[in-house]
Amino acid sequence: MKRKFIIVFVFLLVAVIKLHAQIRLPRLVSDSMVLQRDAPVKIWGWASAGEAVTIAFNKKTYHATTDASGKWQTVLAATKAGGPYTMEISGSNKLLLKDILLGDVWVCSGQSNMELPMSRVIDRYPNEIATANNAKIRLFNAPKTYSFTDANTDFNAGSWITTTPQSILNFTAVGYFFAKSLYEKYHIPIGLINVSLGGSPAEAWLSEDALQEFPAYLQTANKYKDGNLVKQTMQSDAAASNDWYTKLWQSDKGMQETVKWYEPNYNSSNWATMSIPGLWDDQGLKNTLGVVWFRKEVDIPASMLNKPVLLRLGTIIDRDSVYVNGKFVGTTGYQYPPRKYTIPAGILHEGKNNITIRVINYAGKGGFTKEKPYQLIADNNVVDISGKWQYQLGTTAQPIPGSTTFQYQPEGLYNGMIAPLLNYRIKGAIWFQGESNTGRAGEYTKLFSKVITTWREKWQQGNFPFLFVQLANYMEAKKQPSESGWAALRDAQRRTLAVPNTAMAVTIDIGEWNDLHPLNKQDVGKRLALAAQRLAYNDKKIVYSGPLYESMQSEGNKIILTFSNTGSGLIAKDGKPLAQFAIAGSDQKFVWANAVIENNKVVVSAPGIEHPVVVRYAWADNPEGANLYNKEGLPASPFTTAGH
Repeated sequence: MKRKFIIVFVFLLVAVIKLHAQIRLPRLVSDSMVLQRDAPVKIWGWASAGEAVTIAFNKKTYHATTDASGKWQTVLAATKAGGPYTMEISGSNKLLLKDILLGDVWVCSGQSNMELPMSRVIDRYPNEIATANNAKIRLFNAPKTYSFTDANTDFNAGSWITTTPQSILNFTAVGYFFAKSLYEKYHIPIGLINVSLGGSPAEAWLSEDALQEFPAYLQTANKYKDGNLVKQTMQSDAAASNDWYTKLWQSDKGMQETVKWYEPNYNSSNWATMSIPGLWDDQGLKNTLGVVWFRKEVDIPASMLNKPVLLRLGTIIDRDSVYVNGKFVGTTGYQYPPRKYTIPAGILHEGKNNITIRVINYAGKGGFTKEKPYQLIADNNVVDISGKWQYQLGTTAQPIPGSTTFQYQPEGLYNGMIAPLLNYRIKGAIWFQGESNTGRAGEYTKLFSKVITTWREKWQQGNFPFLFVQLANYMEAKKQPSESGWAALRDAQRRTLAVPNTAMAVTIDIGEWNDLHPLNKQDVGKRLALAAQRLAYNDKKIVYSGPLYESMQSEGNKIILTFSNTGSGLIAKDGKPLAQFAIAGSDQKFVWANAVIENNKVVVSAPGIEHPVVVRYAWADNPEGANLYNKEGLPASPFTTAGH
């Protein structure tokens, strides 16, 4: 019996050792990956210490031996664009990687406007999505993760996918249109690695050593290295949030009365009315947080029956739950996503139908965003449901307790999402971020510049192209010159162009005043691709940027502005007078200015300003009407001449 036990034990021990010794690869090094062409490429992984590893690729063989920690790596010779190839990696076990392409690899990073997937813009680009079949454009979506204690060496999930009508829905929209533009120009495989996270500030993408220049952020990062503190804070935040929602539910009359307010037989005849879309703060419920219910009777024609119907409710601040004829049809947890709910066949009937919306507002002004679609749609039938709705207050509440967003804290995203990439050879990076730093524009140039230089140092590939998007126009336009945190951030982005081998795509003409996430991602991708053609593909003839402020000269009551990137010449778009120029004297009181193009420069003046000292252009959250362009159709960047 004892001998049998020993044999079994030895067998299990050998099996465990063998399992431990097996070669393991990082998630990025997998089937369908795109490797960087025309450059030495690292391939790496893990196995038992001292194990010999052989890599066979493109008729060449490479060898590596694991170090004491079990890590191995080798460098493949530079290879021209092409494929597909296979790669065999052998040691105590064999791994066969298939469908490998050699092309150009781009990192896509930033916050929600980079993260935003093609599924969110499906209504704007239906044909683009329906016809997307390109095995040469590929994506690796990295999982959203952070770490304060160690730099991650691998992702815990993720795989390479090729472009199909189904998979494209998961592509970053900006990244896809960027890749498509480059592919159509150069016919070279494009690999995208998406490492973006909505709401993330720039400091979250910095390494610990880079944070030495930002002591306050470093202190925060060090604080959260205490895992117990993080765990306790998360538990405390969750408990406070759960308590807030529990009290809200318990006090919401719409859910506590015998006949719930969403039920078809509920009598709402005594409810007041409100116009939708609109904010309830402007329509009778000023300074009100909590739950507000909305009901509307809608006439449905027989032609819309016995089929799924799309209910579109624009966007809603902040959370909503929607019922049709008493049946729950959908919910959304925060304000930004477009509300698109499918009403299953059989719920609607001919004639009067009830739609009820329960809206929770936990901060700011609640309601329905203007100039968005509020409709029922079935085939070619569209029923407009904007206009008067009944409403009733379910309950009031205090603002929801704040919580610690650990994924946004300094260093976390660098460790979690950038560190695992650093062995992977890339062509360059594209970046769309800044919204979360708009309250701190004064430090942004230094902070963002440090992101760029840190990534370059860590990748050890020199000054690879770093292309970024300037913030789009957003919020309501103002009639008079005023201060703007968004304009200040845009100017900080412009000043970051002092970092070598960078370029900026200006987007103040393609945003939406009522949407932090404008749907026109195609032009954003195309403008980034123009910058790539110049910086990454060395096309010296391409006009890749709109006009950028360069210098000023005072002449009496005028200021003469000189620009770079004027292309074939400066123009006022649509032939209208130049707009959104403001000028001030030493008192810094800005007034709208007269601005004209003369000899490919802009001459700015204003009545009553005899000794002007500073000019601003497009200095607003939403610089509506800004129309300085070059003849190639690219808009000028907002700027101030102060502190240039």
